[in-house]
Amino acid sequence: KIIYTEKTKVGKTSLIMSLVSEEFPDEVPLRAEEITIPADVTPERVPTHIVDYSEAEQSDEQLYQEISKANVICIVYSVNNKKSIEKVTSHWIPLINDRTDKDSRVPLILVGNKSDLVEHSSMETILPIMNQYQDIETCVECSAKNLKNISELFYYAQKAVLHPTGPLYCPEEKELKPSCIKSLTRIFKVSDLDNDGILNDNELNFFQRTCFNTPLAPQALEDVKNVVRRNMTDGVKDNGLSLKGFLFLHTLFIQRGRHETTWTVLRRFGYDDDLELTQEYLFPMIKMPPDCTTELNHNAYLFLQSVFDKHDKDRDCALSPEEVKDLFKVFPYMPWGPDVNHTVCTNEKGWITYQGYLSQWTLTTYLDVQRSLEYLGYLGYSIICEQESQAAAITVTRNKRIDLQKKQTQRSVFRCNVLGARGSGKSGFLQAFLGKNLQGQRRIREDHKSFYAISTTYVYGQEKYLLLHEVMPDFDFLSEADLACDVVCLVYDINNPRSFEYCAKVYKQYFIDSKTPCVVIAAKSDLHEVRQHYSLSPHEFCRKHKLHPPQPFTCSTTEAPNKDIYTRLTTMAMYPAICLYYVRVSRREGRNKLKTTRDVLYFPKNLHMAQADLKNSTFWLRASVGATVFAVLGFAMYRALLKQR
Repeated sequence: KIIYTEKTKVGKTSLIMSLVSEEFPDEVPLRAEEITIPADVTPERVPTHIVDYSEAEQSDEQLYQEISKANVICIVYSVNNKKSIEKVTSHWIPLINDRTDKDSRVPLILVGNKSDLVEHSSMETILPIMNQYQDIETCVECSAKNLKNISELFYYAQKAVLHPTGPLYCPEEKELKPSCIKSLTRIFKVSDLDNDGILNDNELNFFQRTCFNTPLAPQALEDVKNVVRRNMTDGVKDNGLSLKGFLFLHTLFIQRGRHETTWTVLRRFGYDDDLELTQEYLFPMIKMPPDCTTELNHNAYLFLQSVFDKHDKDRDCALSPEEVKDLFKVFPYMPWGPDVNHTVCTNEKGWITYQGYLSQWTLTTYLDVQRSLEYLGYLGYSIICEQESQAAAITVTRNKRIDLQKKQTQRSVFRCNVLGARGSGKSGFLQAFLGKNLQGQRRIREDHKSFYAISTTYVYGQEKYLLLHEVMPDFDFLSEADLACDVVCLVYDINNPRSFEYCAKVYKQYFIDSKTPCVVIAAKSDLHEVRQHYSLSPHEFCRKHKLHPPQPFTCSTTEAPNKDIYTRLTTMAMYPAICLYYVRVSRREGRNKLKTTRDVLYFPKNLHMAQADLKNSTFWLRASVGATVFAVLGFAMYRALLKQR
């Protein structure tokens, strides 16, 4: 803290020495040495450095350096010296303002010393100055000789730094500033757990406990509401505190000098001194090892479910456009655009369903966990769920290579990249996953289309999320993100003779040696199939490279398209080594016993047994040897019995 004065003695050094020694000094030097007051003896538990300045001993350059380092500046004048009061506005305030950035002004405190020498107060002269300059936090009259208000002076100096009035309140208008109203409104909406526009007793108690670590006694709660009732007609509704009443209370706290109450609330909800949510609050640290993914955990889904229920006012299990806007009022911007309605499941009105809502959160967490943390921060996850930060909502999955080694996974979200030539039917494949047939897809505006689709599928009774990503058909520039996935869909149009060539080239260039499962989709299967202009037919290509035969698919249906293929894709993503494979079945038909061969897709009925067996290859070796021995012995016994007969 820096205390300024002029050559005329106003007693600023005496104030510092009286604070330290708790008595008026007999001899006063021109300037006191820098003093540090330890945190444990200050009311706010913050260490305080007091720096004295003297025009007689120090240069202007030294003064400017001290101004740049100061957190708060005390300008001392003598209450019995009009010239020293005039110099506050003619010299000191302009000099300080010239040396500080306009957007980060240092708070000022006017200190009227030597109050013991006069019987009148200087406040009538000082109040107009305080109203003229918003940087002035407060004015204190004191006496270094009588030790009057000495401790209070330095308490206010600390308070001006830790709990400044400037960002919160406009003295001229005698009301909260717009940025403060905006911040407190968000806090109110986050705390209004049932979204009825009122903080009831339970919500007020939770708010009190969250911010101040102690609940309000029933009588204290009633006293607070009575104060609001006496001053406003609509501050209390249905025995609960309305937003107007909530804002009035904070206005009252500030007007009564209890800025720390409002600041405690603001900082608990993540705000800094400029009433912006801090980076530490919005983006807590989260370790993300390579080849891992991020998912929401069970507690996060429960929280998001409560947020959905809070805003689904008509209880139709879908969010109307108005309900979506209401949900995101606690955000500084609208995070979801019109493309979201074509990324997740919607109802017949095109509104995002409960399942679609959770799917979008799952997608955001998987693709951009930092953005998901930011969104959860706006919703107040760490406060409502009483967690240290939003990072508690995130699960980082284990390395995918470990999943492959163990032939099992604990993940819930699987990514399928969909590749194919332009016009092959990739977008239709994505939208069909959301239950939209071709007729419904034609109503989607071009600027509202999405390159992602996500929904749930069930694999052996387990609910999993399948994320489809349409990759732009640029063969020469497929990025790592385009290739990193759990399963690949290669889509071609059976009615376009040049469509399959792209799939074949992409597979041979990027996936032929990959462990990522690949599926070829024969799209638009309702149309006439034409011969593909490629050296091999799609079936021959798949057989040569040991791929599953092309899977016919169409979204040109009267009802919602069939979703079996998406379950298969999820199963392949979960168990790439064991869950899907093809066997060649041969049989003789008719009297001439012609041999026909076909490929059959095989799903194990007992996946867990299949996993357990495949974990131990020696089991199969022993079983094979044993079966062979028994077969030989059985055949020998059969021959012996036949001879006896």
